[in-house]
Amino acid sequence: MAPEMKGPTDIADFQHWLLGQIPLLNHMGLGSFDYDGQQLVIPAALGPNVNDKGTGFGGSQATLATLCGWSLITLLLSEQGLDCDLVIADSQLKYLLPVDADFIARTQLPDSPAIDAFLDRLRSRGRARLDLAIEVCQGERVAMRMTGAYVALLR
Repeated sequence: MAPEMKGPTDIADFQHWLLGQIPLLNHMGLGSFDYDGQQLVIPAALGPNVNDKGTGFGGSQATLATLCGWSLITLLLSEQGLDCDLVIADSQLKYLLPVDADFIARTQLPDSPAIDAFLDRLRSRGRARLDLAIEVCQGERVAMRMTGAYVALLR
């Protein structure tokens, strides 16, 4: 379980915990996570994620996007005091442009009615799904879009 969050200022603690849980992340050149309670941005350096063409490896972009969505929902669940397992059940990726410099993944929570429905279903049925749209960007250019279906299961 993620450490209990007291608010968006504890994002450094969450990132430290996450790097201890998923060793791969320690090799991706991740920068400091930026979280405001609604949106999460995770930066990554190109160098550790480069492919044979000198551009961003698609697998690294997919990993970063998946992680960004998973982390945002994990933070939401922790802030709600819910002890859950969270998995990605499905995703669709669209690679739009090559990445040739450092990049970010960003996502934000859907509107309040969707979040309320997700949390209500989770509390009443012990399981709920939340769909997120995640973008991998280089500057303001969107290089990849991912839609992901994340499923939370109460422990």
